[in-house]
Amino acid sequence: MRPLAAIAPALFAALCVLAPQTARAHATEQGFVLLLPTELYTAAGTAAVALTVLLVAFLPARAARSPFRPLALWRVRPMPGRGLVNAAATLLLLALIAAGWWGPRDPLENPLTLGVWTVWWVALVTLQGVLGDIWRWLNPFALPAALAARLGSGARRPWPRALGRWPGVVVFVAFAGFLMADPAPADPARLALAAAGYFAAVMLGAFLFGPRFVLSAEGIALAMRAYGRMGIFGRHRGRVALGLWGWKIAGARAPGLSLAVLPLVLLACGSFDGLNETFWWLAQLGINPLEFPGRSAVIWQNLVGLSLMNLALPLAFALTIGGGLWLAGRPVGWGQAFRLLAPSVLPIALGYHVAHYLTSFLVEGQYVLGVLSDPFHLGWDLLGLGHHHVTTGFFNTRDTVRLIFLTQAGAIVLGHVLAVLLAHALAVRLFGSSPRAALAQAPLAAFMVGYTLFGLWLLASPRGL
Repeated sequence: MRPLAAIAPALFAALCVLAPQTARAHATEQGFVLLLPTELYTAAGTAAVALTVLLVAFLPARAARSPFRPLALWRVRPMPGRGLVNAAATLLLLALIAAGWWGPRDPLENPLTLGVWTVWWVALVTLQGVLGDIWRWLNPFALPAALAARLGSGARRPWPRALGRWPGVVVFVAFAGFLMADPAPADPARLALAAAGYFAAVMLGAFLFGPRFVLSAEGIALAMRAYGRMGIFGRHRGRVALGLWGWKIAGARAPGLSLAVLPLVLLACGSFDGLNETFWWLAQLGINPLEFPGRSAVIWQNLVGLSLMNLALPLAFALTIGGGLWLAGRPVGWGQAFRLLAPSVLPIALGYHVAHYLTSFLVEGQYVLGVLSDPFHLGWDLLGLGHHHVTTGFFNTRDTVRLIFLTQAGAIVLGHVLAVLLAHALAVRLFGSSPRAALAQAPLAAFMVGYTLFGLWLLASPRGL
């Protein structure tokens, strides 16, 4: 019962944080946010993370690792039907692409736009990070890629092993660039072309290079697997197990350099996804946020900003690791420490994802229900919704906006607290003693406290998009 007792408070807090769902940015509540005492909320959230840092510094080694010990539930048994589910997901994706070309032009009525940006990018990514790896069942590329790899086995070319997973990391950054810098990523026809192009590229790569291409260059699957390592469910010693978010990371071997950088890329992309909407960012570009000229006017600026964020954040993290090793007397190599500790930022990346997309999901989720109830606009009412009216009234009262804001802030703070606990558990494992781990972790802990302050400032900042 000790693992349950250790994770129960965090589970309860997370359920409170995740009670509402998530999605694409929606800034109509910002007027009320500016009236809230956000400075107090920011100070309180940052102080909570700082106190967590002080707490773990004095924990004995066994106590540092105990929150991440999973509870074994039942033996793993083969679950048939995954191929059928993958096939159904593939057919659904192809149907959504067709809807993007021939369906309604309104993004809030088109199943492709809602399916990609609301159901997958917001809801499924969140569930992947909260529960565990459900994407292996829902991946629409898995079965066609396997078939393409089998068909191309006779003409297969060797995939360069030296590339590691770097192609997949680059592909994910390109996806983030499409999301943040494309003039109309929600346009159904434009999104259908992008989705069809990606599907074709994955099939061609699998045909030419086999399964190794999919493992190395399919950026969407790499990101989903990374978030899946965060989930509370997983496998441990032949059993299905339940544990605190990050328990699989705490017990895993250090990944390769490319997979170690991927969580930092996820965090960098999520951070810039919020930063590029702020008055501060638009001011750096010389744009009046009250007279925003449109996304087409800031394409290259956002691409440059996204690229710089993806260079600066891993560099800053690397410097904190180097500083910590210097303080601890360099007991291990920099590469080993970096690769083991980098995945500890995954809880922060997931917290940012939840916080950033919460408000838009509260609106766009209602449109998803409308499409599910009447997918072909024939007057059906499959879900029994009656006259379905989408409401945004909860953005017009101070009490509901305060609840939304505190939920978003709670997701960010919880993500940082989990990251601090996880980083310390990994550091204890790496350095062998809690005092040395605390000393080596000091620069990283300061980085996480500072990033908490940045995230809460970002949440409260006025936005111009």
